[in-house]
Amino acid sequence: MLRSLRLVDFRCFESLDLEIPAAGVIVTGDNAQGKTSVLEALCVLVRLHSPRTHRMGTLGRIGAKGFGIAGDPWGGERQVRYSREGLVLKANDEARPSQTGYLEDGGLVVWMGNEDLELVRGPGEGRRRFLDFLGAQLDPAYRRSWSRYRRALRAKNLLLKDGRPRDAEIASYEEILVEHGSVLMAARARLVSELSPLVAEAQQTVSGKNEPVTMNYLPASGPNLRESLLLARDRETRLRQAVVGPHRDEVEFRLHGMPAADFASEGQQRTLALALKLAQGKLLERRGGKLPIYLMDDIFGELDPNRRNALMNHLPPLAQKWITTTHLGWLRETPALEALGRFRANNGKVSPDKHENH
Repeated sequence: MLRSLRLVDFRCFESLDLEIPAAGVIVTGDNAQGKTSVLEALCVLVRLHSPRTHRMGTLGRIGAKGFGIAGDPWGGERQVRYSREGLVLKANDEARPSQTGYLEDGGLVVWMGNEDLELVRGPGEGRRRFLDFLGAQLDPAYRRSWSRYRRALRAKNLLLKDGRPRDAEIASYEEILVEHGSVLMAARARLVSELSPLVAEAQQTVSGKNEPVTMNYLPASGPNLRESLLLARDRETRLRQAVVGPHRDEVEFRLHGMPAADFASEGQQRTLALALKLAQGKLLERRGGKLPIYLMDDIFGELDPNRRNALMNHLPPLAQKWITTTHLGWLRETPALEALGRFRANNGKVSPDKHENH
């Protein structure tokens, strides 16, 4: 899926040039040596998305004027360059004038990290971001509606904060919110309904137990966004902010019929977070038409051998896996990973691991 990855002035790397085996790679090293940044760079190259920040400007090496990432995901050469002038995007040496154009024929990614636990027990914003990242990979219309909804929401909130009567202007932005918010709500409802059985299956596989899981989409505005906006007008004027719409949606997980955030043990919540990402991968494969790359950031040290092997056996065997870890003590208990290349990250350098056969 990706045979080479090249970086210039990205995070702690002045430059980096990796050749990757087809099965994938394990990058070992102490914390703060650049392991996660390798996975992050791949995510930016494929999806123009960092799981660690919303601002491209923070991804450059300290003191550098920008950064560059290049590689060959799915056999096509891609380049992402960022400077103060903005983004320059290329696919097969052809400039792509917009992010949407760059992503139209891009690849698919599943990111798995310890922070995924927050998808189960943290605030709703993380669960909305999860749906948005998945929706944008499956349908360019989702990304377009999400972007236009956010812009209209920002404008409406500025008008509400103004305090003066701006009803006509607010109403015009609400038309945009209804149009694109309704697209998001329908797409999210479909995503959750398709994910729910896949999550239940993965939960049972990884836990090795019969732990019934359900996943429910709870739209903040109820079924009718236009009607809810009308009903909320006085409250929004009083609070001076928009309180109704997909930016307040929720997703609820239930384990044995009880809210998982409140009643599941930490082990069950961890397994559920893994199950959610495995379900994401299955849905991307099913609807996206190709296998995603799995980026797994330091998750194996937290798992017992049974859950680790169950996780690996649940992944598509032919999918490329990129794994970071601080140590390889657990590897001999996970034979499915033996085919992966081994690299070591140290002080902003990544090199083949000399002890890879030990």
